[in-house]
Order: sequence, then C-alpha cells, then structure tokens
Amino acid sequence: MLEAADDGVSALLIAPTGGGKTLAGFLPSLVELSARPHAGLHTLYISPLKALAVDIARNLMAPVEEMGLPITIETRTGDTPANRRARQREQPPNILLTTPESLTLLLSLADADAMFASLRCVVLDEVHALAGTKRGDQLFLCLSRLARLAPAARHVGLSATVAHPQALRAHVARDGRAESVRLIEVAGGAPPDISIQLPEGRLPWGGHMGLASAPEIYRRIAASGVTIVFVNTRAQAELVFSALWKLNEGSLPIALHHGSLTVEQRRRVEAAMAAGKLRGVVATASLDLGIDWGDVDQVVQVGAPKGVSRLLQRVGRANHRMDEASRAMLVPANRFEVIECMASIEAVAAGKQDGEPPRPGGLDVLAQHILAMACHGPFHPDQLYEEVRRAAPYAALTRRDFDDTLRFVRDGGYALRSYERFAKLFVDADGMVHVRGPAVIRQLRMNLGTIVETPLVKVRLRGGPYLGEVEEWFISTLRVGDNFLFAGQLLRFEAMEATAAIVSRGAEGQPRVPAYAGSRMPLTTYLASEVRAILHDRGRWHALPDEVREWLALQEERSVLPAPDELLVEVFPRGEKWFLVAYCFEGRLAHQTLGMLITKRMEKLGYGPLGYVGTDYVLAAWSAFEPTDIHPLFEEDILGEELEEWINESSMLRRTFRNIATIAGLIERHHPGQEKSGKAMTVNSDLIYDVLRRHEPDHVLLRATRAEAATGLTDIGRIATLLARVRKSIRHIRLDRVSPLAVPALIEEGRTWVPGGAEDALLAEAASLVHDATDGAETFNELLAEVSEAHTPRARRDTPETRRHNRFIRSAPKAARR
Repeated sequence: MLEAADDGVSALLIAPTGGGKTLAGFLPSLVELSARPHAGLHTLYISPLKALAVDIARNLMAPVEEMGLPITIETRTGDTPANRRARQREQPPNILLTTPESLTLLLSLADADAMFASLRCVVLDEVHALAGTKRGDQLFLCLSRLARLAPAARHVGLSATVAHPQALRAHVARDGRAESVRLIEVAGGAPPDISIQLPEGRLPWGGHMGLASAPEIYRRIAASGVTIVFVNTRAQAELVFSALWKLNEGSLPIALHHGSLTVEQRRRVEAAMAAGKLRGVVATASLDLGIDWGDVDQVVQVGAPKGVSRLLQRVGRANHRMDEASRAMLVPANRFEVIECMASIEAVAAGKQDGEPPRPGGLDVLAQHILAMACHGPFHPDQLYEEVRRAAPYAALTRRDFDDTLRFVRDGGYALRSYERFAKLFVDADGMVHVRGPAVIRQLRMNLGTIVETPLVKVRLRGGPYLGEVEEWFISTLRVGDNFLFAGQLLRFEAMEATAAIVSRGAEGQPRVPAYAGSRMPLTTYLASEVRAILHDRGRWHALPDEVREWLALQEERSVLPAPDELLVEVFPRGEKWFLVAYCFEGRLAHQTLGMLITKRMEKLGYGPLGYVGTDYVLAAWSAFEPTDIHPLFEEDILGEELEEWINESSMLRRTFRNIATIAGLIERHHPGQEKSGKAMTVNSDLIYDVLRRHEPDHVLLRATRAEAATGLTDIGRIATLLARVRKSIRHIRLDRVSPLAVPALIEEGRTWVPGGAEDALLAEAASLVHDATDGAETFNELLAEVSEAHTPRARRDTPETRRHNRFIRSAPKAARR
C-alpha cells in the first residue's frame, strides 16, 4: 500500500478478515502527514456503518496520540452535533471519517469546493458490502464528483475476499476503468475451523429457525469466552435469544443485537462486547462488518449461511487474527440445510467465493444525486452526464435515461409538470441548470439517503423507555392483550398512541414474533448448484449424518434424486388435492415468483390451482386436478404474458414504486414541522402511480420500478437461467404419495404461510406427511412432538395467498384435522 501511494496510483486491497486492511489503508496517509504536516482535509474515510466510522476513529487515535503525531481525526455522521459540523466546514480535520449519506450532504453544500480542494486520499472501507447496492450507487456518484473537486486525490478500496475483484476495481477507480487501479491481494492466513452441530435426538424435517439446537448452542457459549451467534433474520434473532435465555441457569451475560432495536440499546451491547463483559450476543447482519469487537472466541451460525462469502465474513469475526484459525459452528435447522452447510464448508476449504457481480446503478439514486449537485451550484447537463458516467455503476448510462431523469427532477415529467411542488430546477438562457430556491435545498437535506424503511411503529414500555421499532402492519394485527416477543422480552400489547405502541412486561402464554419484510437472505447460485451436486453424487454422502443419508436413500427408493442437469418434478395426490413439487434450487425469492407464474398458467390449463409455496430449495403447488402435462408450466414464454399480468395485478410494483419515488424525491419522508406516516406516504405514492400509469406509462420512475422488480424483488434473471437450462431436461415423476424429499416443503407451507388458528391441524398434517413418506417407520406421536417443538406462531399478513391457504386447511381430511 505504501508503494502504491509513492507511485501516486489508486489501489484496491483485498484481504481476509483480520488481515489489518483498515490500518494498511490509513498507513500511507499517516506517513505522509507525519512527514509533511498538511493544512485542511487530507484523507476522507467512508464506511457503510456509523458505528464502524466511530470504532475506526477510536482505534486510529490511540496510535496517533501515542506517537505524538500532529494529525487531527474526527467523525462526521448524522449523530455529529451541529456546532462540530459547522466547525468542520471552516476548519476541516486532517482525516475525516464519514458515511455515504453524510458525504452526499457535504457535496451538496455551496462551499464543498473549498472543503475538498486539499483532499489527497479517499479510503473506502468494506467496499464489497456497498458495490451493487443503492448506498453504493450514491457513494460512487459522490466519488465521481470528488474526482473533479480534488483531482490530486488517490482512491483506496478495502475489501474482504470477493468473487468479482475486477468489478470492484472499476468501482474504486477515479475514472471508472478497472485498469487504473492497482490490485493488491493477500493470501489467506490460517484456514478456519468450521464444524456442523446437530440437535440431540431427531433432526427436524422442516422449518428454518434452528431452535431444536438451543441446548447445544448454550453449552458452546458456556464453554467459551465470547461467542457471536449469527442468525439470518430479526425474527429468528428474537426466538433464538429467548430460547437461550430460558436455558440460562448460569446467568451468563447474553445480549441481543439487531437493526430494529434502539440505537442506545445497540450501542450498549457494542460497548459491552468491546469491553469483554459479554459471553454471548445473538445478532443479525447488524454485526457482519468489520468492527473490532475485541476477543471473540467463536462464531455460531444458526441456519444455513446462504452464501460462501457471507459465511467467511461472519466466521472472520472470531479470533480476528490472520495467524489463528477462526472457530465457527454451523447449526442447520433442517435436513436440506445440513446439505447446504456441508457444501459451504467444502467451498471454504477449496477457497471458493460466490455472489453476483454488482448491478447497474438505479435511476432513483441518480435523480437524488442530480438535485444534490444542483444544490451545490449550477451545472451544464453535458458536463454532469460525463461526470456521472465516470462512476462504475453508471458507465453504461444512456443519454436518454440521463435526460429523462433530469427532466423528472426539473418538473416531475410530462404528467406531473403542472404541479408546482414537483418543480425543483430551472434552466437559464445559457443552458445551465439551477435549483429553484432555498426551500428545495432544505427539503433535499431533510430527505437525503437511499435507505427506505418499511413503515415502522415505535414500541414503548408503559411509563418507561422506547425498546425499538416494529413494522406498522404487524402492530395493526394485534389486539389489546396479545403477547409478542421483542427486544428479548415477552411483551403485552396495551394500546396504540399517536406515536408509539404501548406495551407492558410480564405477559404470559404463547407469544407471536414480529417478522420483517425482505429480511430473508437469498441462496446464492453457487451454493444452489453445490447442493444439487451433493444430492446426485453418492460419493459425497459419507460426510452427511446417518439420518440425512437414510432420507436421501429413501427418496431414491420411492422416487428419484434430482440430477444437476435436469429439473425433477413430482406429482402426487394427497387428500382431495394434487401436489406438484419442483426441485429448482434457485432460492426462496425466485421460487415465490415462479410459483405465482406457474399457478397462473395452471389456471389457464384448467388444473384449478389452490396455492403454492417456495423454500430455498423447492417449489410446491397444489391444485384441484392432476397436472398431467408438465412441460408447458416451465416454458420460457411464462416470463412473457403471465409475468406481465402478474406484475400489473400485484401490489409488489406499487410498493417498489413507493420506495423509488421516495429516494428520487417525488415523495417526502420528512417535512419541516411534520412527519408523514407510512400510510400517508403509501396513499400519496399510489395516487401518483395510477396517474403515471394512465398518462405517462414510460415515465422514468416507472421504468426504474419495472427494472428493480425484475432484478431485486422477483429474481427474474435466475428464473430465466433455470428455464433455459432445463428446456429439454424436465423429468416428470407421478407418485401415489408424498416423497421423502417433498416433506420439508409441505411442512414449510403450513408453518410459515397459514394464519393462526389452524396450528393443531397443521401439526397433525405435518406429522402425517412424514408418517406416509416413511411407510410408518417413525411413530406418529414422535413426529407430532418433533414438529410441535419447532413450531412457533408467526405474524402473517392477510393476503389472497393466505386466504387460499386457509381454504386449503379447512378442506383438509378429517383425520388430519383430528
């Protein structure tokens, strides 16, 4: 890194967790500042997390103070006091640590030229976590502006090991060209020590919470120093923490950390971890990134990791040193997850990486950036277009998309131009673009950022503090007296006040658990292919537990195992329904979308579809009549008419438009003196959405909405790849009963989608499924106990899908209901 700095070139440093990336990124700046004191801002450090910026500042200040170096270091985030922010503009520190949002705000100021003119280095930490995200789009647009304001500044990217280093080089570059950035890769240190922990007794067939292994997790915490227990969702975090707390007879200090808790609670947990006062913490992705938490002895991953790179990131939290093996334990929640965990461990041992390459930049983020640059000062569209295209996510941006986005920011576009509140820019006689006035600037700064939260409601103890936030829809399903699990506590809902849900402690009975939209992690393409390969290759079964090997052998006996190069589709009757189970292995998101499309086509073919469910591995649909001709259900043209019909009917596109319109500035989250509720924002966005669809269907925000729905929300790309791959290799097997491999999907159907009130029928049905699949080899009572133990009521939305599931359960055979 010192050589790259001496040569005056930008650099991307890729190294495993614990390799000292952050200090290596700062070292050239410290050397230069100690040798030649610098007036003004020298190095700008940008982090995806506020806490990471604060943590780095703390760890950086200690050696600087010990060596007596004449270097000033400060942070600038949304939590920085106003007086310090004002002073930083007049007297910038030598090193400023900030976030993408705060950098955008700084660049929108009229005096940004003066503040950044002295800049010599920009350090981008955890750049792999930002590339391909909207926050990343925002950051890389800011970098293209910094390259103009500070032409002498080098760019330095710091990244964990990734599958697409060339794409990251282009993102770090000053000009968007990968070859202008020197790549510095560090070989891994000690290989990680990763094991699989199964629950005592029976291995669950279905479910994804992993609660059956709570006793084993607790024993590992008790036997070690500090343990981070990673989970995949916030709902799972609450359940796992609750299960551990019930087992905590030794009163071990165990904490909970996820994004819906208050900032104060999270900071207390972080401080206690850094001080070594905790033995364990249950966390979501909120602790994934590189904060130095002190001496973490081991990591426990509850549920399959869903990606090799994600697993390595989490495993690296343990021992955080290159020369010592990081210890980690994977806790699969069901039989399919055992296979995924084995595939993950084999991939880590082979040095594999996964993950998709970064996607192109979003037009909604571009709209916000255009307005921010106008707030800084007038610009000419030609110059800004060339500047924007130097940002890697926008390298392929067409002039039409740029001009349409600029037109939208200027007056809302053709359909909205008569509304004064959408007019934000004007063009003078010389073609220069100006902001309309101070009110527009104020509104931009109040609504800056690309993180659009689902409408949230604060949760407050009666007569006590706030505990955090849950989604508005979940609170709307509660009645006074209902219990739910949140912030690691069993709470009773008492009332809904103007700004918060009021709760009390001391509730009793079975609680519900808030679920959060979009919180499920998708299975990566690489891991999906590895799971298919393991299923098909008996030579790799030796490492699997006996129960899983017996399960796969039973599948071979009753049906067939899915081959890597084909799509296995089973059809069988159960009760008065016909079930279709397709072993796609493309992830939950793709399967849910494909389920919607397939049931639409089943309807056209007269099969009478009643519902569907997608897990990470399998798609299951059920119908009134037997699907006899399977091939038309998986033809590539299903992504034409059926997809267009579904997208137009679905509320998903409206939700996507609301988020895009919010980022683009069409809908305001904050207004002086008032805060808009989620409901009010939704009503506004729905009205505008209908107007645009009717009068300007090619509006730039509608184009952005359709593009986002096709990639992020529906995984159309993976579905298209699947359908092309299996075009002539679909294997249709007709069975007389459920197959062993199909059981987890049908259990998942009951446990996750069916609204409360039918749990007993569901559990009996799940046990009956396994009983049938094993020819009664496992007793019905044992199976019922197994699925009952793992079942926890969840919050569920009242949607057409859940109503269909209700009808399905009500029509279940009498024996199952009993």
